Amino acid sequence: MKVVFGDKLFYALNYAVLTLIGLSCLFPLLHIIAVSLSESRAVDSGLVSVLPVGWVIDSYKALIDNTRILPAFGNSLHITVVGTALSMAATILTAYPLSRPYFYGRRPITLALVFTMLFGSGLIPHYLVMKQFGLINSYWVLWLPALINTYNVLVMRTFFANIPGEVEEAARIDGCGEWMNLFRIVLPLSLPVLATITLFNAVGFWNSFMNVLIYINETRKYNLTVLVQQMIRSDSILSEVMSAQPGDIASVTNEGIKAAGIMVMIVPMMLIYPFLQKYFVKGVMLGSVKG
Repeated sequence: MKVVFGDKLFYALNYAVLTLIGLSCLFPLLHIIAVSLSESRAVDSGLVSVLPVGWVIDSYKALIDNTRILPAFGNSLHITVVGTALSMAATILTAYPLSRPYFYGRRPITLALVFTMLFGSGLIPHYLVMKQFGLINSYWVLWLPALINTYNVLVMRTFFANIPGEVEEAARIDGCGEWMNLFRIVLPLSLPVLATITLFNAVGFWNSFMNVLIYINETRKYNLTVLVQQMIRSDSILSEVMSAQPGDIASVTNEGIKAAGIMVMIVPMMLIYPFLQKYFVKGVMLGSVKG
């Protein structure tokens, strides 16, 4: 097919705009990486742009040795792994029956779930409920309310419903019950949506911020997101490092340690995403149509 001038101009503009948007997203990340790996003299002088100057890892060493970054990292990992596992189990066990046409009451249950998307309880009632159940200052206050995400349930339900009925009928002829049909037939055929929802949940739990600030009282239970936020807002990080390791003052700066903390927080999600990215578009698109 012959491409006319108007189409060429449209594609050129699209590429130009998307390239600018991509660079605007990439530049801050490269700058943070460069600051975290640069010499303190270059950082203080404002010489660092998108490439490190000096290539040192002193900021990371000072961050790990003299701050609470490792316990906070462990807390984030604990919150993310347990929360994602619980949420995936609850989402699958909710979406599967709702995807079966013979399940009695699936319409009112679906409407009840959608109702929660439109109307929320508000912060104060939610806090009082959590307090009444004794969940304050416990990670269960983060996990239990996030067990069922209506959007994720609807996407997964639609994906399950789109699996050909002939496959399920053949399995039932071979003696499959509901549990075996779910684990042997439905879940193996649903890897795209499972990977996508897992990524949604993992990112959500890893980036938990407001709920941790509101419901967790002990600072030793803070996760990485809250700790890094406090580090960014505070100018006393360098003095804490000095009090622990006086010799580090010459090789690190406040900005370098803050940048190192940000990198420690975002690198795990950056490492996970490429492995799940191939399922991402297929999982969302196939699960969101015919809703």
